[in-house]
Amino acid sequence: MQLPKESHQPTRPNPNKDTPYPKSPGVWKNAWGRMKKNRLAMLAYRTVVFLALVAILADFIAYNKPIYCKYKETTYLPIFADYLVAIGLYKWDRDLINADWKELKLESTFWPPIRYSPNDLDYDNQRLTSPLGDQNVSHWKFWHFLGTDRDGRDVLSGLIHGTRISLTIGLVAMGIATIIGIFIGAMAGYFGDNRWQLSQIAMIFVPIGLVLGYFYAFQVRSYTLSDALTSSLGLFMRELLLSLGIFIGIPILFRYLAKPLERIPILGRKRYVWVDIITSRLMEILNSIPSLLMIITIMAIMDKQSIYTIMIIMGLLGWTGVARYMRGEILRTRNAEYIQAARSLGYSEWRVLFRHALPNSLSPVLVVIAFGIAGAIITEASLSFLGIGVPEDIITWGKILKASRSDISAWWLSIFPAFAIFITVTSMNLLGEGLQDALNPKVREE
Repeated sequence: MQLPKESHQPTRPNPNKDTPYPKSPGVWKNAWGRMKKNRLAMLAYRTVVFLALVAILADFIAYNKPIYCKYKETTYLPIFADYLVAIGLYKWDRDLINADWKELKLESTFWPPIRYSPNDLDYDNQRLTSPLGDQNVSHWKFWHFLGTDRDGRDVLSGLIHGTRISLTIGLVAMGIATIIGIFIGAMAGYFGDNRWQLSQIAMIFVPIGLVLGYFYAFQVRSYTLSDALTSSLGLFMRELLLSLGIFIGIPILFRYLAKPLERIPILGRKRYVWVDIITSRLMEILNSIPSLLMIITIMAIMDKQSIYTIMIIMGLLGWTGVARYMRGEILRTRNAEYIQAARSLGYSEWRVLFRHALPNSLSPVLVVIAFGIAGAIITEASLSFLGIGVPEDIITWGKILKASRSDISAWWLSIFPAFAIFITVTSMNLLGEGLQDALNPKVREE
């Protein structure tokens, strides 16, 4: 007896048609979506972007040369030409090298909104000209909207170009600190005290290589680095990278020189390297010393001081916060399933660390970078206020504040730079808090 066929039979999925599966937006897109709901964080983000644009376009906002002009039937782009002159690709004509572009009879011209560079001296408006008082100018275009200092420098131009100095110091210093902190923190968190083994002979050779590497990289080449530091940032960075290569390469060379001796049983015996405990004690020592006091001490014993020196010193002293966060994140992820799977496939510990563990542990570092940039800006302003480190020809927010000490009645020399520091530091801190909330796993689950 045959059973009646059902009118509705289950149908198999058509393999030719793509089944629409919802795609995960990803961690960063989710974090950005949560951050956009935080009004304070987004306001801080827009403020930081605005400050970054001011820093990048500072010469096009406040400068003593026009952006475009036509002089003696020749078209000039003076601001771009100055960039080329700085790197040696262009030379001004003799009659334009020291020319006052405000006095030239230009056929056509387009000027920046502020027609003063930060170091220009307006002799007609010296002795602390107030922005609300009378000014001796030929046209309103030459008005000092935020007043002048005792020497006749335009305060608004100094604030605009000081934005570039402050953000550059913060970014470069935290860039150096981030590179050092990520590397040291990742090694401390992943290897701990019982994962990285070296032979006894390697434990002797590698420290010797570190000492020799430091000697040949920084002591022997100290005059080369000093001359490059006074020349240009590009030349100094090239020489610094070469020194870092020497400093890293010599210990690696000594490590390979120790390998033939490892065949001797006594010298080849393996021992654990206490990476975590050594780095933790080093971070505690550095954190126990006030960074500002250490920077002042180091700058006092240096022969040549420059803004690049401040960046490097602040970066070399500010890596502990990044390393601490990175160590904690690596400790959380080093026993994850994908890490264990990578190790079970026979990958080396270094490959597992840098290819798998490290890329998935970088999110907390962004929070530390935001707070670190704010701290670097405050440190730079403090050093400039004390007259340490920054050369006299570089105008910063701290230097404008320093000028207000000689005459308390010049309120514009204290209020405007203090307000700029307050806005920048507060925005960076609010941005850091917003990133912290957006990347917080507990908030993610909610």
